[in-house]
Amino acid sequence: MTKLQRFFSNYRNALLAWAAIAVLVVLGFELGVNKTIIGFVVLIVGLIGQAFAALTAWIALIPLVGPLIAKVLSLPFFWLLNGIGYLASVVAIKQGYTRDVVNYRVLTITLLIGVTIGYILGRVI
Repeated sequence: MTKLQRFFSNYRNALLAWAAIAVLVVLGFELGVNKTIIGFVVLIVGLIGQAFAALTAWIALIPLVGPLIAKVLSLPFFWLLNGIGYLASVVAIKQGYTRDVVNYRVLTITLLIGVTIGYILGRVI
């Protein structure tokens, strides 16, 4: 069995889940389905098909930086900071601060990317 056959054998469910996610998202946008419903379906299909765990494993396969990125993405601090950002966004949007939310989310994503790069550089150097 070749490496490619072994890869497809090991990640068959995840690959099918990602294909289903892509098809469902495209169809959902084409048919005008509510974005919340599309997001919920993506979450369910991703969890059932183990797509998100496989994505982390695929990122970890990248030489040198892959395992470090996978570690950072699985840190509870990273998840907590991102979750708090989403909750704060919901509250701010309901109060009418949509423009401020966009600026806040850009800063939060920049911070998370900075934490990831800093972690990688700290481990490599």
